[in-house]
Amino acid sequence: MLIDTHCHLDAAEFDADRDAVHAAALAAGVARCVVPAVTVNGFFGTKSTVERYPGCVAAYGIHPLYVMQAGESDLATMRDWLAREKPVAVGEIGLDHFVSDIDPARQEYFFIEQLKLAREFDLPVLLHVRRAVDPVLKQLRRIRVRGGIAHAFNGSRQQADEFIKLGFALGFGGAMTFSGSTRIRELAKTLPLDAIVLETDAPDIPPAWLNGGRNSPAELPRIAEVLAELRGLSSHEVAAATAANARRILPGI
Repeated sequence: MLIDTHCHLDAAEFDADRDAVHAAALAAGVARCVVPAVTVNGFFGTKSTVERYPGCVAAYGIHPLYVMQAGESDLATMRDWLAREKPVAVGEIGLDHFVSDIDPARQEYFFIEQLKLAREFDLPVLLHVRRAVDPVLKQLRRIRVRGGIAHAFNGSRQQADEFIKLGFALGFGGAMTFSGSTRIRELAKTLPLDAIVLETDAPDIPPAWLNGGRNSPAELPRIAEVLAELRGLSSHEVAAATAANARRILPGI
């Protein structure tokens, strides 16, 4: 069994063929997909997606790239959703210091407030950490939550070890499939296997063989094969281990 721990199946890119995308994922052996919301206005779409498609589960959060459109009332709405819907995680939340036109202070405020909500509801978090690993770790040390996943991890081994100490797994997906991604591939090869989960981030971060095309959860088996090759394991061993890791980190899955 394979678990895609980060798949935006509710994204507009799938509006034309979402049924077929989900069917292809199931046929490929992807038994579970975690669908993280990115805006409060999108919560209903995320909810309807996971209710429609077997094996899909929701996470609710405000993505750092959307905090400029968010307000205090969104945090109150989010608290209501977490209490009522009991999602598997709070997410996608975090910091993004790659995009320069989004106020870092506003990102940090919403990140901190959502960590507090995760702590209040005892939920793991799905973290966006692009160019912001150390600032994210700083807040996780201040506001302890029950762990979660550092999505699309691209930090150092030392930073990876710090996430692991805090009860987090690290998400690996399409970026790992490129031969030039030497740091990511070395981490995937050498980190403790029980610290790794698989993800697609579909429709984004397509693996090498898609040549920049739309990603989908059906690509997860080939992504798992890449991890298996890097570690000298069978695809079955990788699928079993990463699925077990996902269930441990996200108990509601």
